[in-house]
Amino acid sequence: MTQEPNQHRPTHIIGPDGEPLTLADLPSPTTRRWVIRRKAKVVAAVRGGLLSLDEACRRYHLSVEEFLSWQRMIERHGLPGLRVTRIQQYRSSDTFRDAGPAGDLRDAGIDVLPSDYATRNRDRDN
Repeated sequence: MTQEPNQHRPTHIIGPDGEPLTLADLPSPTTRRWVIRRKAKVVAAVRGGLLSLDEACRRYHLSVEEFLSWQRMIERHGLPGLRVTRIQQYRSSDTFRDAGPAGDLRDAGIDVLPSDYATRNRDRDN
């Protein structure tokens, strides 16, 4: 006896705004304008099991990398991390946060003077 793949899926989950979220509440598959709210709903749907990652990527014509970047931005910066105008700013701050010694920053293509690195670490630790 084979099971239907959707048999154990929830009918609704709690969405990013704290309200119930169903498949009917998700953005249209023809969505072209990805505002924060829509991205957050798709990420919540995948996390909650309403859609698989593959289904979401197919439905919305997303690459896995693009979806994972939305998820990562939510994890690191909350919903404001999904703002397109903030992505570059967050990505550059993540480079400094994730990097180790100044040599690692240079390996990432960032010129850092030893005094700059010490100042950044002192400011970050306070």
